[in-house]
Amino acid sequence: MKKQSERLGIEPIPQLLAKLAVPATVGMLIMALHSVIDTIYVARGVGTIGVAAIAITFPLHLILMALIGAIGIGGSAVISIALGAKDLDKANQAFGNVLIMVILVSVVSVLLGLIFLTPMLRLFGASVTILPYASVYLKIILYGTIFFAFPFAVNNIVRAEGNASIAMINMIMSAVLNVILTPIFMFGFNLGISGAAYGTIMAQAITSFYLLFYFYTGRSTLSIKSSYLYPRWVMIKGILSIGASAFVRQGSSSIMLIIANNLLVFYGGDMAIAALGIIHRVMMFTLMPIFGVVQGLLPLVGFNYGAKHYHRVNESIVLAIKVSTAIAVAAFILVMAIPGPLMFIFTNDPELIAMGQTALRIIFSLSFTVGIQMVTGGIFQALGNAKAALVLSLSRQVLFLIPLLLILPRIYDLAGIWLAFPLADVLSLMLALWYIYRYKFFSLSARQELLAAPER
Repeated sequence: MKKQSERLGIEPIPQLLAKLAVPATVGMLIMALHSVIDTIYVARGVGTIGVAAIAITFPLHLILMALIGAIGIGGSAVISIALGAKDLDKANQAFGNVLIMVILVSVVSVLLGLIFLTPMLRLFGASVTILPYASVYLKIILYGTIFFAFPFAVNNIVRAEGNASIAMINMIMSAVLNVILTPIFMFGFNLGISGAAYGTIMAQAITSFYLLFYFYTGRSTLSIKSSYLYPRWVMIKGILSIGASAFVRQGSSSIMLIIANNLLVFYGGDMAIAALGIIHRVMMFTLMPIFGVVQGLLPLVGFNYGAKHYHRVNESIVLAIKVSTAIAVAAFILVMAIPGPLMFIFTNDPELIAMGQTALRIIFSLSFTVGIQMVTGGIFQALGNAKAALVLSLSRQVLFLIPLLLILPRIYDLAGIWLAFPLADVLSLMLALWYIYRYKFFSLSARQELLAAPER
């Protein structure tokens, strides 16, 4: 049987992209399912104010995901290299340092989160009516931080050692448990929004113990031993430097949501915050498959560019743009056609549905451009051009969306907040097309040297 690396240069591109993209997409959709499930149950059991409360806490969730994700991604890269070099001791040391950082981030997050709970929620945009609900929900989530952080980071490690099926089982288990446990706590024990938090934490705790069982029973190449659980500062620095770009990308989403929530409180009130919270979940599910396409594209472009199979690089890029654009167009058509029913999945509040379906149509009005934006950024990441990849990945949120959010509401009030999203999409598309033109992606055989940008 051919090794996977050899297949990347031999097998048909469509077949390879499907094999690589579908599992990544499924995993991401399952990860997104937690917040979607909580939102649906809270909307039905608590109401609009509960949806707004969860939406207010989401920036902190993104910040934690950014920190833990950076540790997991950086650690998995170091572990992959060590395992490839048959240096199991170094791989275990890296794994031990990942666990140390996960524990440290979890403890610090709990302490700082509880100490600054109310000021933090106000910073995130919580109004007087939202604050009590958000405080109750977030306090419980904070106590369970370690159960969220451990599987989120360690799933990257499990994939790094080649056991993607275990990571997939773990994510499916977590989502299924959340679907079962959340209504039990919310409605069976009549705990309201607290029950949503308890259900989420319990689901994550069970999956954490499943992963511990996986490592302690010897099913993994790696092992959790006290001899590896001490900090190696050089290794920690290496792990964090690799994961830094992932942290910046994810962290920018948190900053954007904090700004948006504060503006929504001023221009639209609690209802507008709830509307954006639901819309964010719709965006996660309709556009998440594009992330899977990009993840599948990365090894294809990197391997074939390194092997000087430029025609395969070109074919991979063209196919990824076609597939991602098709997904974006499908999402656009779906939202334009049935915005009301999409909102009704989450809430039966007529006023919230009316506001949400208008906002959905505006925000998604240029969503069919998102595929090209994301694929272009992924190409530069695969080619090792960190500067271009970072600029493209940050362009929509930081370079365009945040400034537009600060400017447009002054002119168009609440509508200006919704309009900022499609305008950021078209500006990001223009930047992506400029990079495509500059680096001649579609004439690789003749101009391949341009792909390796001047500043890596």
